[in-house]
Amino acid sequence: MELFYREMGSGKPLVIVHGLFGSGDNWQTLGRRYADHFHVYLVDQRNHGHSPHATEHSYEAMADDLLAFCELLGLADFHLLGHSMGGKTAMRFTSENASMVDRLIVADIAPKPYGVHHRELVDCLLGADLSVMKTRQEVEDHLEQGINDFSTRQFFLKNLYWKSPGQLAWRFNLEILSNTLAEISGDAGQQICLNETLFIRGGKSNYIVDSDVEWLNHYFPHNRLVTIPEAGHWLHAESPDAFFDATLAFLS
Repeated sequence: MELFYREMGSGKPLVIVHGLFGSGDNWQTLGRRYADHFHVYLVDQRNHGHSPHATEHSYEAMADDLLAFCELLGLADFHLLGHSMGGKTAMRFTSENASMVDRLIVADIAPKPYGVHHRELVDCLLGADLSVMKTRQEVEDHLEQGINDFSTRQFFLKNLYWKSPGQLAWRFNLEILSNTLAEISGDAGQQICLNETLFIRGGKSNYIVDSDVEWLNHYFPHNRLVTIPEAGHWLHAESPDAFFDATLAFLS
């Protein structure tokens, strides 16, 4: 599968992989800051953003997609940053292609299986009948009934676009992502990886807790863990300065 991507800057490549329901577009602000130091690639994973849709959505497939992307662009020595689902893709990819990755950054996800997340959010999205909703405001009003947090609603609404005149659609493949939530929440299938790795977590998030350090040390023995106390799961959006400073220090 040929993935859509944006690029900016020059220098050593830095590939950034977004999380569930996101896209490379969510990383453009930080990407421009990284671009002062690196040649930045913001990748849309399968079933997200402008990349193709597919019936399979697994970490094996997403790691294979990333390998095809790197081979197409001739990337063989680069830094890799992944958030949440993208972090699991990055861990799987690096454990299988260790010689291609210089340094790995994993944002707010651990190499372990999780319980199914976001079921209520997905059900709310599925309840938005875009065949009859003719304005963005109608969709927003519907989401407000099931998603209390304003920033979360806006995050989803960024994926809403006009597929044709009078016809709204989601850029992500909602049906497939709904059907594969258990797989997305599960183990990425990564092996022990000796690459230098930074795990960066939000202090207000429960995706990486202290008891997970054993998982981190087992699968990534050359890791360091940094906490941004004031941030939650979307730490790069909630605390961009702290996230940028910590990650740039690691990559430098």
